[in-house]
Amino acid sequence: MNELTGMHHVTAITSSAEKNYEFFTYVLGMRLVKKTVNQDDIKTYHLFFADDKGSAGTDMTFFDFPGIPKGQHGTNEIAKTSFRVPDNKALDYWVDRFDRLNVKHHGIKERFGKKRLAFTDFDDQQYELVSDETNEGVASGTPWQNGPVPLEHAITGLGPIYVRVDNVNQFKEVLEKVLMFREIEQDGAFRLFETGDGGNGAQIIVEYNVILPPARQGYGTVHHAALRVDDRPALEEWIGRLDQFGFQHSGYVDRHFFKSLYTRVAPQILFEFATDGPGFMGDEPYETLGEKLSLPPMLEPQREDIEKMVRPIDTVRSTKDMTKE
Repeated sequence: MNELTGMHHVTAITSSAEKNYEFFTYVLGMRLVKKTVNQDDIKTYHLFFADDKGSAGTDMTFFDFPGIPKGQHGTNEIAKTSFRVPDNKALDYWVDRFDRLNVKHHGIKERFGKKRLAFTDFDDQQYELVSDETNEGVASGTPWQNGPVPLEHAITGLGPIYVRVDNVNQFKEVLEKVLMFREIEQDGAFRLFETGDGGNGAQIIVEYNVILPPARQGYGTVHHAALRVDDRPALEEWIGRLDQFGFQHSGYVDRHFFKSLYTRVAPQILFEFATDGPGFMGDEPYETLGEKLSLPPMLEPQREDIEKMVRPIDTVRSTKDMTKE
């Protein structure tokens, strides 16, 4: 049985694709590698922000469902997404950057031996930067070479996700017995689990909380998190494993950019299993990645109708000279 190899991507919901693009591009310095639509709801944008080449394990993606209300953070949710930066010095840079750009943050703190900087965006979406200084395990990605952040401080990929639950024993059992994660450390209400080669790119932090009300999904919250598998044969193995444990799931889904499988691992908590390839470089040149509306082959015949449904968003960056500061 092939182990899961780490985090693949996290998908969240935004109130504004335009503001989301501005924040991830010009504040966080992550590269928009694909501007496409939700394949299950084609009037909704699906934006993918990642490293320089759109590598698996580096991308945060967003839906902008029209008319959706604001979400509520609470129990039984994927509560926070973290991003990897090279070292502790990078976190000092980000404190200064956030202060300069008026991004709300909570200062540098430490948990499980790693320095961390929690922050939020305009929707109260919860994020964290985590230092790779003492990290060992899954390799990270390549910072966006032409972005606005100095390369030595730039975001390189996804760190651990935080999952907040009110039944920690049940969730621990799913992580360990079904998904084959290992619990490696505990810090008060927080437990650290990892898979594969471990490290920041292959970890889940579980918070036990019975005080907050149940979370309610909407903009400002996470829709689902995806875990990495090598290829389709590994994905088929996981379909069999979920069947073995009696989990309801989507079965095999071809998302064109990767192959997928979806299942709820707890009430309101949706996990996807996604293959590393084929990736985002197949239909656009490296230089202009993410600048046009990209559609998978099965949606290409509907391009004219889709372009009428989704408003234009200017995502051209190849003609801009961004100052790194």
